[in-house]
Formats: sequence, C-alpha cells, structure tokens
Amino acid sequence: MNAPPSSAPVPGAPASGLGGAIPARPGEASAGLVVTLSALTAFGPFSIDTYLPALPAIADSFGGNAGAVQLTLSAFFVGFGAGQLIYGPASDRWGRKPPLLAGIGLFVFTSALCALSTSAGALIVLRLLQGLGACAGPLIARAMVRDLYDRDRAARMLSVMMLVMGAAPLLAPLLGGQLMLVAGWRSIFWFQAGFGVVCSLAGWLGLTETLEEAKRSRASLKGMIAGYGTMLRNRAYLGYVLTSGAAWAGLFAYFAGSPFVFIRLYRIPAQHYGFLFALNVAGLMIGAALNSRLVLRYGSDRLLHYGVASVAVASCVLGVAAFTGWGQLPGLVIPILAFISSLSFIGANAMAGALTAFPHMAGTASALAGTIQFGLGALSGAAAGALYNGTAVPMAVVIALAGLASFLAHRLMVRT
Repeated sequence: MNAPPSSAPVPGAPASGLGGAIPARPGEASAGLVVTLSALTAFGPFSIDTYLPALPAIADSFGGNAGAVQLTLSAFFVGFGAGQLIYGPASDRWGRKPPLLAGIGLFVFTSALCALSTSAGALIVLRLLQGLGACAGPLIARAMVRDLYDRDRAARMLSVMMLVMGAAPLLAPLLGGQLMLVAGWRSIFWFQAGFGVVCSLAGWLGLTETLEEAKRSRASLKGMIAGYGTMLRNRAYLGYVLTSGAAWAGLFAYFAGSPFVFIRLYRIPAQHYGFLFALNVAGLMIGAALNSRLVLRYGSDRLLHYGVASVAVASCVLGVAAFTGWGQLPGLVIPILAFISSLSFIGANAMAGALTAFPHMAGTASALAGTIQFGLGALSGAAAGALYNGTAVPMAVVIALAGLASFLAHRLMVRT
C-alpha cells in the first residue's frame, strides 16, 4: 500500500505510538501501533465469530432451545454497547490505558466462566458481562486514533485497522468450527480468554498514553450525562451514528440467523460454516482496502453515500430472494455478500464524521455511538432469533429493514 501524502497530526497529539517509536513521517502511524490497535478492535470478531458455528451445538447441549442460545448473542451486544457508556467518559477523564486494561481483565475472567457454564441462563448472564469487558478494546482504539489524526486521516486509519485485522473475522469462525470439532464448544471460550491475556500484555507493555493530561475531561457524572444529551441533540452526530448503527444492525441479524439457516436449513456442516462466513469477510476486507485508498481523494462523506445506497439495494434483493426462494442458497449468499462488503464504506466514514462533531470528547462520543450501534444490533439479533421459523425469511426481513433504515437516516439527517 502506497504511503499517504504527509500531513501533520492533530495539534498537541503525541508523536509516539508504540513503545515510544516515532512514525517515519508526520501523520503516519508506526507499524507496531497499527497492529496493536487493530488487535484491540478484534475483540468483537473473536468474541462473536468464533462461537457462531457452535450455536446449534450449544443449543443441543442445553436442551435444544435455539431461541435461548441466540439470546446469548444479544446479551453480548447489550453488554458491549452499555459498557461503552462507562469506558468512554472514563477514558476521557483518566486517560486511555487504565480503562483499557480494566476492561480486558473483565473479559478474560468472564470468558473462563463462560467455558464452565452449565445452563443457557448462566451463559446469557456471563455473555452480558463478557461484552462489558470486550467493548473497552475497540472503543479505546478508536479514541486513540482520534487523538492522533484529523477527520479524513482518522477514517483512513480506521479502514487500515479493519483491513489489517481482517484475518480475525476471516479465521474466527473457521477456528471456532475446528475447536468445537476437536475439543467441544467450551474450548472456544478458553481460546477467547487466552486472546484477552495476549492483548492485555500488548496494551500494558507496548502502548503509550495518547491523551495528554491537559486535554483530559474534568466533568462530573452529571456533566458526563449532560454531554450525552448534547450529542443526542446534535443532528449531524446523531445522523452519522444512526446511519452506521442501522446498517451494522443488519450484520448482527446475520450473526444470529445464519448459523441456523446455513447449518440446519441447508445442511452445511458446522466446521464448513466458516467458509461461507469467510467469503463475506473477504468482501469486507476488499471494501476496507478500497475505502482506505479512496477516502483522501473523494472524502469520507461521498464514500459513505455510496455505501448506504449499496446496502439499501442489497438488503432489498435479499428480502425478495428469501420470500420467493429464488436462487436457493446462492440467492441468499450473493446479496448478503454485497450487503456486508458495503459496510466497509459506512463504518469508518460515519464514525469519522460523528467524532468530528466532538473532537474534544472523542472517547465519550465514540462510546455513545457504540452503545447505539450495539443496542440496535441486540434488537435486530433478538428479532431474528424470536421470529426464526426454520426458513431464511426472518433473517432476511430484519436485514432488509436495517438497510432501509440506514438509507433513511442518511437521507434525512446527514445529506441535508
């Protein structure tokens, strides 16, 4: 990948990124910083994607209740979203590293307890707590990016991070399927605990603090709540957040519904489910690569517009295919691939736009955005699970509604 044109970082941003290493040119991140921040963003894929192939097997081990097991996914989304309301203000007040290490510690502890759980109810509660810990990684990684870069370069950096760690969602379901086949579904959670330990060591030993003491928030709890209110009243911020959150909610519906659609309906072996999942991740990586190359030329808002339009069209095609049975399995796989690939032009660009509205409160703004996104994801995942009837229609309908909601949010709140 060609190096971007030189650009100075945000005034006052620290020069060092990883272990005091200074980037080769102003505005350019060191390779170590990119890898470490990318690893922190992988808590989501490793917490979700590794156990997707095991959902039917977990349901069988707990009495065959598919709906209850799908709630473990929604519970994780709720925890992942709600925890950001804590870590965001905390990272703005006390710096990025202390909340990061605390969150990862909670993730490691609850991952081990998930591996030892004996009922679906216990697993639901533990996944909620696991989500509370997991959200610290990607949230604080995004805030660190905003500490160091301006709007379009932040969007580029976020895209590069998505591309570098594309191997996480690419390999996670394949790894999960193989772990389940060899050692049972509980081994997946032991793997997650080990991943958390590695990231904790990397963050503790490698990352330097990116938020200077002088820039830290001194707001009280009341002030933090007031800050959230200010953000929710900002039309541009809320428009970017809802545009992104609605689109990604469609992905969460895919997470909840696809294991049962592909494995039970179309008889795809659980250990092979990861190959279908990997196809979509490849599309996401290609989209992220394109976005990182094009965003400095065309701007994040224009690419966001293209991504939203593509998501809306693909989701509607998916809905029609599911209702009519057109194309059978390929008729579902192709529009899902188009939908997920288009998300690469939405997530990074919408987040960069949202954080631009509140650069002095990047952690808090990122937290609220993540809470809304994962709250919508929890709703869409729960809806796909509650409506599951042995066909692909419920999953497709929820994805179609998500795509249309993203399109409307963008048209009504961002473009104007």
